[in-house]
Amino acid sequence: MAIDLLDDLMEALRCLPGVGPKSSQRMAFHLLERDRKGAARLAATIAQSLEQIGHCSRCRNFSEKDTCHICANDKRDSHILCVVESPADMLAVEQAADYRGLYFVLMGKLSPLDGIGPEELGLDLLDSRFAADEISELILATNPTVEGEATAHFISSLAHKYNIPVTRIAHGVPLGGELEYVDSGTLSRAFSARLKL
Repeated sequence: MAIDLLDDLMEALRCLPGVGPKSSQRMAFHLLERDRKGAARLAATIAQSLEQIGHCSRCRNFSEKDTCHICANDKRDSHILCVVESPADMLAVEQAADYRGLYFVLMGKLSPLDGIGPEELGLDLLDSRFAADEISELILATNPTVEGEATAHFISSLAHKYNIPVTRIAHGVPLGGELEYVDSGTLSRAFSARLKL
């Protein structure tokens, strides 16, 4: 019985990204051998998070309340909206940029092969925000993948129906990068989006 439960624990830990059989075994043994209090706290926090964390009704980010702390902050510029693919992308923008507008979190990207269409990304909610006539600039910050570009194009078309100006975050050579190591697609994009000095 105990071996079956241990196997179940190791298998459950494998749901985390990047955790394979050996990593899950190390984690399970560590929790059981050295940190049972930590394991109990982890289990309780996960259970509480699953119970209490939902999505913001305005931006779809993770939130314990109906409206997240960013959407509820009246010091943010509600006329600028940045569209990102995930809460992790939103956090990256918050930590790295001096952006003071609001967000819309897609929770994915258009991928017809995976059955992810406009409905799954909440684009009906985004459309209703466009229709409310309160957005003066839409910033598209989807990832520079084929699906991310298709998603950005789709959302851009949606915004243009309401005459909302759309901008796209720049993609190109990373700061501190050397041209000889940059892939040709990134270098090509950097050349086409070059800035006048």
